[in-house]
Order: sequence, then C-alpha cells, then structure tokens
Amino acid sequence: MNQAALHRLMTSKRWKKSENSPEDLFQLRLSTNLSLISSLFFSLYPKEKNELFFYQLLNRMEELFSNRSKELKSLDLERLQDGNWYQSERLVGMQLYVDRFNKNIKGLYEKLPYFDELGVNFLHLMPITTRPSGENDGGYAVNSYYEIDSKYGTKKEFSAFTKQARKENMVLMLDFVVNHTSDEFEWAKKAKGGDEKYQNYYYTYPDRQIPDAFEKTMPEIFPESAPGSFTYNKEMGKWVMTCFNTYQWDLNYTNPEVFIEMLANLVRLANMGVDVIRFDALAFLWKKIGTDSQNLPEAHHLISLFRMCLQVIAPGVILLAEAIVAPRNIIKYFGEGPLKGNECEVAYNASLMALLWNSIATKKTSLLHKSLLEIPSKPVDGSWINYIRCHDDIGLGYDDDFIRAIGWSPSEHRSFLLDYYSRGLEWSPAKGLMFMYNPKNGDGRITGSAASLLGLEEALEQKDIRKIDQAISKILMLHGIILSYGGIPLIYAGDEFGTLNDYSFTKDSDHKNDSRWVNRPMQDWKTIEKLPTTENHTSQIFKGLKKMIQLRKKLSVFADKQPAIIHPSPNEHVFLFERTDGKSKVWVISNFDEAPQFLEVGWLFSIGISFGREPKDLITKKELLLDEGRLKLNPYQHMWVALD
Repeated sequence: MNQAALHRLMTSKRWKKSENSPEDLFQLRLSTNLSLISSLFFSLYPKEKNELFFYQLLNRMEELFSNRSKELKSLDLERLQDGNWYQSERLVGMQLYVDRFNKNIKGLYEKLPYFDELGVNFLHLMPITTRPSGENDGGYAVNSYYEIDSKYGTKKEFSAFTKQARKENMVLMLDFVVNHTSDEFEWAKKAKGGDEKYQNYYYTYPDRQIPDAFEKTMPEIFPESAPGSFTYNKEMGKWVMTCFNTYQWDLNYTNPEVFIEMLANLVRLANMGVDVIRFDALAFLWKKIGTDSQNLPEAHHLISLFRMCLQVIAPGVILLAEAIVAPRNIIKYFGEGPLKGNECEVAYNASLMALLWNSIATKKTSLLHKSLLEIPSKPVDGSWINYIRCHDDIGLGYDDDFIRAIGWSPSEHRSFLLDYYSRGLEWSPAKGLMFMYNPKNGDGRITGSAASLLGLEEALEQKDIRKIDQAISKILMLHGIILSYGGIPLIYAGDEFGTLNDYSFTKDSDHKNDSRWVNRPMQDWKTIEKLPTTENHTSQIFKGLKKMIQLRKKLSVFADKQPAIIHPSPNEHVFLFERTDGKSKVWVISNFDEAPQFLEVGWLFSIGISFGREPKDLITKKELLLDEGRLKLNPYQHMWVALD
C-alpha cells in the first residue's frame, strides 16, 4: 500500500469528520509519511551535516499547511475520499497558451462555455507567472513561481477564475519549473551581486575545471541555440550551469536549502487553486560528474520527497511527470521498488505519442505493438496524460532494441522519420519543420501542428477532396486513440478544429530561431464562431471530436482502472486494443493505412468479438458487416466496438 492509499484510509467512513479537524488530519498524514520523508531527506542530505535543515523542513511544512485556505483543505479531503479521481473517464483536457487562446485570464474566463460545449473539463495553462521580457523559453524561464505576469492579469483575477472553475468541476494544471530559474530570478540577482549563499543555490564555479568535467558526459539539449551546459556570467565572474538556455540557471539540489525553498514555492502555487502541478524537466534535477545527469536515482528520491511533503500539506493536489525520456525510463517516474506509487501520480505517455506518429509515417503498427507490450505497465494508482501534440517538439525516443527486433536500423529509421515529417520527402503529405538538428549525430526533432503533419495543409493547397477526407480521418483516429487508451486525454488548443501551421513566427525576432512556434498560433475565434453553420474540414473535425468526447464520458470502461489489453493484429496496418471495467468491453480498432484493410472473422472471434452478438461501432452506431468472412476497415477508419 502506498502513502496515498493510507491517507485515503484515514479519511474513509471509518473516520468521523466531526472528530477529525483538517489540522488533526494534517498531523496524521505527517505521522504516516514522516519515516519515508526522513529516509528520503537523509539519503540526499547526510544526517551528520543536515539534521537542522530537516527540522526546518518540518516547521516549514506546518507553516505552508496553515496558509492553505479552508475551501482547498475541504477539497483535499473530498478528493481523498473519492479515491483516484484523476483516473475518471469523465476527464478530458486541453493545453493552451492563455494569451494566444483569448488574450488574458479574463478572456479565458469568458470562454468557459466553449470548453463546456466541447466537453473539456481539465485545463493545462502554459506558464502565466512573471518572466524576462525578451527570450524566456515560452515562460519556462521564471522570474517568480506564483506572481502572475501583468500581461495575463492579476492574482485576484486568477483567483476568481480558479473559484469559478471549481464550481464547474474544471481541473486546472499549471507548470512548476522545478529544474531552473531565469537569470532575473531574485536568487540569481543576489548571486550576481556576490552573495555566496545564493551562488550556492546554483552550480557556479570560478574556472572551467569542474564545468569541463561535467560536460564530458552531459549531452547538449539545444545544440543549435545554446551549445554546452555552462555560461560565463561577467557580473558574478563565474561559470553557471545552464543545461537548457543561457538565461536559465540550473538549481543546485545538493543544497538542502534549495529543496526547502522550492517546496515552499510549490505549495504557494498549489494554494492558488491549482489541482495538478506539472513538474517540468524533472529528469534533470540531480547532476553528477561522470554521468549524463539525467534520470539519476537521486532525482527520483528528490521527486518522491516533493511528493511525500505535498501529500501531507495538500493531498488533493497531484504531480505530473514531464519526463520525455526513453520508454523504459518513463515508468520509473511513478516510483519503483520502495518508492513504487510514491513519485508522480500522472506522467506524459510520450512513448504512445511518438509511436503513433511512427505508425502514421510507416503505415505499420509493428513497433507500436512491440513497444507497448514490452514496456513495464504503470502502477495501479498511476495514470497517463495521453496526447498527440503539445506546445513542444516531437522527439523520436524509441527503444533501439525494439527497432532492431522488427528488422530496422535505428539510425536509418530516425532519418526516414525526419525526412517524412520535416525534410520534404516527395511522397509524404506531412508539412513539418526540423527542430534542433544535430549534424554531429544526425539527431533531430519535429515540429508542426497535428493537422499539417497529418496532411491537411497540403490537401487543402491541392484542393484534393480525397486527401482532405483522409487527413480528417487521421486527425480523428489519433484523437480517438488517446480518448480511449487509458488516462487523461489532452487536446492541444486549435487541434479540435484542425488548425494548420502558423509560419508568422519567422517574422518575430524573439521567435524566429525556434521552430516550435509554428505550432503556437493564435486561437481562431472567427472560424470557431462559424463551426455550427459551416460544413467543411473544421466543422467535421470539431463535431467528430465532440461526439467521441461525449461518448467517452458515458463509458466506464474508459476509466483508467484497468490497463488497455493490446491484441497484436495479424494485419500489420491495424492497431487493436481492448478496454474493460470487468463487466463491459470495448475494442478500439484503427487502420493506419491509406488502403482498405481486413481482419479475419476467426481471429476477431478469438479475442472476443463474436458476430453472433451483433457487434456495433459505438461512434457511428452502425453494426459491423462482414465482407467474405472478413471485417473491412476503410482507410484510416477508427472504431469503438461493443457487443450488443
């Protein structure tokens, strides 16, 4: 039993609310977690030198809990009693930039009816706290963790928005940039001013000896725009670690004071009414010479320490792991071994996302099946965020052994994918751009909107009705998979009606060197206003997606209580998995090819689809028909099949 399960037990019906105040339950949670918090803390910070800091941590936790509002403390207890609320089939998310969606927080408030119409009740708002005025990595260079940037509005306006969102059962997710601050952050300013205490909040060195030792084994994150992992700061007269951009200073978590202060920042963010906190770049949290300084055991201990402390203070708030790493490493961020179930409750299913794009390019599902079947399953209490696009690039983080196992060369295959999506392969309908190509090793990533990568942009340019229809089918198919696979589906704003690439970023001096901005357009409200009365690709996508969202919320099999059962198809173009709640079953079937494909009735019967019980596609409400003893799947057809 993990710690969260113990906390749920303490707030179950066996415990009378009248006898246990929120303060009493805080003390009970602290007592329950104390041994694990102590063990984790001293595994990172040896006891003989850091015992005083441990007591400072306990005092700070009590102070942070006292600052949490009564309303949020009550919500914490409700969520504990509800169990794993984040595994509900009723959750459907959207990721958006507030200013690009509708100007500011007030504008976002005005659009709550739009989310309700589509069926979205989980919002991931991209960073809205203060940041440098020039380059700031889309807000991921933070000047504050809890002060709202004036371009978005005020704290009062954000508070009003969160209260209304709670009334409408809307879940809010914000980022916590846990790995680094901007070079304008208050600690960085003090460090540049010569304050040694704050210089020790970062990795700072007077010469290149230690930086050079680190860089022997640390890979470059942004080789084009920010090569290397250290930047010389003239004001300080020292080298400072900057794994991402030169203006993002990595925090030194080997210093226990940094952890205590960052925990305070985390809880302040939660106390603003945030339900899910996205831990940004958490794979990089611990640095060690002689390693690649990613996914280290100490980083996992640190994340679990954050989780255990947050669970005591605000148990209704959960953590999302933004770990875009190799498939086998993603599972580790739920916690493993003694920490199983005690790291992040939710993680990005980056493997599924990348594998879906691989299947679109190859028209085959062999790597998809191989990877999903051989990657260890998530813990029972964990859940995924499933997505096809986001604000960031698409990385090609496949397991090389799996690629070799199906007879492909890993390097040649990645080169093919870059050609297909971003280097103008002649027969490819995709219109994407390259991001951070490294000529030293041939590595690169892909950017572009879902619609443009799936061929809609080219099809519209060519005015080819067949290609337009196929692009629409691909868009709905991929969204149908993330809506049904198991976890929280997250739609990227604009994808709900097929937004194309926005090339205007090339004319913006702050954005022109970052091709990810091609997929960060302004939300097109003129097009949205016409959706109810227009019959074109935008309305077809919107209505098709809305229909699947409404259906998802009615089907308990899509709650993330039991994992998807993968059925490796005898047809290499078809992806098929089964969802069940122990009583009902739904089979999700997708054809990744541009030609019709077939499944033999005998094989379908072997996985439980009996044509004697009149199987139906729940999306179209049509009965499945056989063609000479085979089920025919049209190009890019997607079905949710249930027996009558």
